[in-house]
Amino acid sequence: MTLSPDVVPWREAWQGALYGPQGFYRNPAGPAGHFTTSTHGVAGRVLAEALWAWADVLGADGIVDVGAGRGELLGALRAAAPGRPLTGVEVVARPTALLPDVEWLVSPGGARLPDDLAPVRALVIAHEWLDVVPCTVAAVGDDGGLREVCVDVRTGEESLGWPLDDADLDWCARFWPSATGADARPGDRAEVGRHRDAAWEDLIGRMSGGAAIAVDYGHRVAQRPGEGTLTAYRQGVQVAPVPDGSCDLTAHVAVDSLQQDELLTQREALRRVGVSGLTPEHTLAREDPAAYLSALGAASAATSLLDPGGFGTFWWVVSNTGRVHAGIP
Repeated sequence: MTLSPDVVPWREAWQGALYGPQGFYRNPAGPAGHFTTSTHGVAGRVLAEALWAWADVLGADGIVDVGAGRGELLGALRAAAPGRPLTGVEVVARPTALLPDVEWLVSPGGARLPDDLAPVRALVIAHEWLDVVPCTVAAVGDDGGLREVCVDVRTGEESLGWPLDDADLDWCARFWPSATGADARPGDRAEVGRHRDAAWEDLIGRMSGGAAIAVDYGHRVAQRPGEGTLTAYRQGVQVAPVPDGSCDLTAHVAVDSLQQDELLTQREALRRVGVSGLTPEHTLAREDPAAYLSALGAASAATSLLDPGGFGTFWWVVSNTGRVHAGIP
């Protein structure tokens, strides 16, 4: 099968579109120039306090933020616990606004991590990292077999390429069986998480203590979406995925294929450390109006983080062993 130079497998196009020399994540504005996440603003401050509580429970001294954007969450973490060790990992150079006591490592991007990343007694947070680690996109062909989906990097037009290799087929048979079984229909899609699994195992395999938490949108095997989840965002608006570097490209994570000791929703994870969203007592408004307004803002942000129709549906994949269990071949 011969393809045009502009038509390549999605995983390859995705990698270049986000992390290549002109990639989306290398744009000076960063992701925050296009969309707001739960690491920004007051929600980021509430999340930071909850993450420090998790760090204490898991016996971690500091926090490493993988996929740190332009340091938004790191700023909130530092404000919540001045003096505790912090490290950011991102594909761009150190942001100028970042205070000097926060370490920064430049990453190659995607599944690849900096060679010198080796957390010790840290809580490693991968907040919306794995959903932008490019994965193989596959679809069922007319013959009933899974084939790699290719894409024109200029237009986003898709076509079917080669049959999946044995390793990807084995992963799908185990973790995305709806695309490999007798009920699979032409056009059904799968987003093969094997390379994300490997990236996650690489991350936790570098740890000599502490714990790691991946926080992301995702799904479990019984709810895999037959149409897939690959999409794009530009300037706060969901758009058709075109791998030309002009938009973010993301697909939900198969969270149950990742090495883990515990799998929680964000709602469950935050409530475990006391995040409730309860509004402050009205007496505080009379005694200290400024404190009341601050507490009211924090309660509103907490409610947003717990929202079962929004951020509360994030999955938290927790690995607290600091070593890799039996992984995916």
